[in-house]
Amino acid sequence: MYLFLIILLLTLSTLYFVSLRYRAADHSQFDLPRDPLLIEAGDISANHATVVQKLKAFQQQSGFKIEDQRQRMEALFFQEVDAQITPVDVEGIPSEWVLAASADPDKRLLYLHGGAFRVGSPRTHRYITAELSRRAGVAVLAIDYRMQPEFKTIHCHADARTAYRWILENGPDGPSKPNEVYVAGDSAGGNLTLSVIAWARDTGQRAVAGAIALAPLTDATMSSPTWASNQKTDPFLGPSISMLLKLPRTMVYLVQRLSGGAAPNDPMLSPLLGDLSSLPPILIQASADEMLFGDAQRYTNKAREAGTDVTLQLWPRMVHVFQGFGPDLPEAKDALQRIADFVATRSKAAGASSLDGSASRI
Repeated sequence: MYLFLIILLLTLSTLYFVSLRYRAADHSQFDLPRDPLLIEAGDISANHATVVQKLKAFQQQSGFKIEDQRQRMEALFFQEVDAQITPVDVEGIPSEWVLAASADPDKRLLYLHGGAFRVGSPRTHRYITAELSRRAGVAVLAIDYRMQPEFKTIHCHADARTAYRWILENGPDGPSKPNEVYVAGDSAGGNLTLSVIAWARDTGQRAVAGAIALAPLTDATMSSPTWASNQKTDPFLGPSISMLLKLPRTMVYLVQRLSGGAAPNDPMLSPLLGDLSSLPPILIQASADEMLFGDAQRYTNKAREAGTDVTLQLWPRMVHVFQGFGPDLPEAKDALQRIADFVATRSKAAGASSLDGSASRI
């Protein structure tokens, strides 16, 4: 009996400690204001329904092995593209340059793919990277960073930092410094994007001209209310993450700590919880009906309050990372063109700053 009480007391004490140690500070003050939608829900194309059906079929596929999950992800997203694909080794990280015919090798973009830090690759995201290269005229470097369960989330971040440094010194044609450089990513890759620009600021690295995050995870403690409120309207993340959210919060924190290699409230894993001042201009795109919407809105509001230039573009109803579902989805093409327009604006600003000598490093 005494042994049982001791074990119970130790268990409760551990759970209490975990709850205090790993929870995020209250950020509910950044839930409002909400940015306006770009279009009305009734204006969503009929093609989006096809994407939803495709996702439902994807969710019904079985197999818990990580190899099976990665194959299903590739089957869902991979598309042949009209771009030159050149494999490259980035200090031990398998990667590829994606260059459309119009790409400028001295105008570079580091792309960090999504996939919950477990699945995805440069191949799964070639539609996005090829379109960014074509529309924005950039040479895109997509890296195949280390992932769970073989590695921890901190290794994903380490590889993103390695690639960030590498692209500042290397281009498609070999060692050279870029005239302009950008970083972009979706979902987990959006998390890596927002984390790596803060790291670059803190370590004195050359700043990118702009950062793009598509439906980014900004708070690994999953404390935003839309994780719960948008479960039923998110056909991508809802079915796969709902079981995790049914666990006690302390259990979620423990899972995040074990798989992440650091506390879930560490600003490296949760960029929302860090210092958001003095960052380069940021473009965030998301769906107002996906579970990660709250992460995007909270990050936007907090960063703006800190003086960082953030543009949040919101669509209604769209599935998570709808930009990757191909040329038959008008909203995907619209979103990718808006990213290209953002890059063009930043490129123009960089050129003007260089001419008047007012910029330091872009």
